[in-house]
Amino acid sequence: MRNTLDFSGKSVIITGGGKGVGLGITRRFLEAGARVLICGRSELEQLPSVNGNQAHFIAADVRDVEQVNKVVERAVELFGRLDVLVNNAGGAPYTDAATASPRFSEKIIALNLLAPLNFAQAANRVMREQAEGGSIINIASVSAVRPSPGTAAYGAAKAGLLNLTTSLAVEWAPKVRVNAVTCGMIKTEQAHLHYGDEAGIKAVEATVPLQRLAAPEDIGDACLFLASPLSSYVSGASLLVHGGGEKPAFLDAGNAGN
Repeated sequence: MRNTLDFSGKSVIITGGGKGVGLGITRRFLEAGARVLICGRSELEQLPSVNGNQAHFIAADVRDVEQVNKVVERAVELFGRLDVLVNNAGGAPYTDAATASPRFSEKIIALNLLAPLNFAQAANRVMREQAEGGSIINIASVSAVRPSPGTAAYGAAKAGLLNLTTSLAVEWAPKVRVNAVTCGMIKTEQAHLHYGDEAGIKAVEATVPLQRLAAPEDIGDACLFLASPLSSYVSGASLLVHGGGEKPAFLDAGNAGN
């Protein structure tokens, strides 16, 4: 049995919490006893459930401010409070920056930067009125801190999200803590779209110091820590969860010592 933090009685919103990385985060909070509301654009065939603790779902496009507000209102309606918001919804398809349309770039930035801001504002309005405040966690990416060829607008948006995290942490302290999880490569059901077949995934894993891609639940564990009392003095931080990072290319390209 895993040792988990106890989130019994705590209420959590996880955007995009029904699949991929979001599902791993949802499972970890359910396992820890939290009451969880997830949102997404498409209805789920089956709601996530762990040990009889089942998530609630509301359909919403996180790029629509009115729908964002309804998600937060629904959480308060269901649970009477809001303790944690995980801004997980995001992503971008591969696109050449030279030919990407302005409309495409606007949508990517709206999803990965503006939506988390709007959700954070809505959550903060509830959390700041609670005696215990609350915790907001933004799911960022290593694309924010290194070149992001093929997903330039996404990388720029995630870089903005890291800055937003630090700014909100200052503005909303001490009632609301705001942190980010900066994720490396993750093995989800769509990993083949980024890394190819199983042989391709294995080859990519070999480049990671820990010799594997992250599981979605690894990101969930990081979120549990940042939302827990163990991180009560952590705010405005970016927790790197990337298996040790990427080996510098020059180490393989050079021939010193050969």
